[in-house]
Amino acid sequence: MTREILIAPSILAADFTRLGEEIAVIDAAGADWIHCDVMDGHFVPNISYGADVIKAIRPLTKKVFDVHLMIAPVDPYLEAFAKAGADIITVHAEAGVHIDRSLQAIRALGKQAGVSLCPGTPESAIEYVLDALDVVLVMTVNPGFGGQSFLPSQLEKITRIRTMIGNRPIRLEVDGGITRDNAAAVAAAGADTLVAGSAVFRGKGGADYAGNIAAIRIAAEAGRLAKFPSKSAAEAPAEGARASVA
Repeated sequence: MTREILIAPSILAADFTRLGEEIAVIDAAGADWIHCDVMDGHFVPNISYGADVIKAIRPLTKKVFDVHLMIAPVDPYLEAFAKAGADIITVHAEAGVHIDRSLQAIRALGKQAGVSLCPGTPESAIEYVLDALDVVLVMTVNPGFGGQSFLPSQLEKITRIRTMIGNRPIRLEVDGGITRDNAAAVAAAGADTLVAGSAVFRGKGGADYAGNIAAIRIAAEAGRLAKFPSKSAAEAPAEGARASVA
């Protein structure tokens, strides 16, 4: 059994001159989670924003803050992002040698824990920490910049991870180049949570953003139903995130 498809707009693609307004607009437009991409200019070749920005926008919405830390080292900063208002904290398997320790630290802070995999990282990297996870995030671009094209090579990895997850209550999230044109294939491969930046923040505001979110969701649901025709739109091959962030 799975849960509904979730859409998590990445605010990296928002207009930062009016970020607060953009948050309110995507909240009303149907975003399920708010995806926050944190980049350090070291682990990835770009710098985005830190815990202070997340703290500043946290009061603007009650939606889940899905914080993706593309930073290394990561452990020294987990508490700051937890205090800033993150609901889910996702770290990269490649960002340190003690991923299990990082996950334990996230859970000790009372937050949901996720691991992300870069395109060149095999799914075997998370095999022995699956039971400590709420989210697996598959990067379908090389992390560091928005607006990149989706890497079809990752579809097979998504399918293999879905099999690894089995009946565990883990969300399988995909981030990178997601559009209405590839959302069906991503969902058919087994993803149930789609991050989209440029494909959501396209247009002139509320109505356009709502249409973009709806189009991605409809395409994803159609792809999953085509793959699993006996399932309803609220069902899928494995259970989703724990109830607090579902």
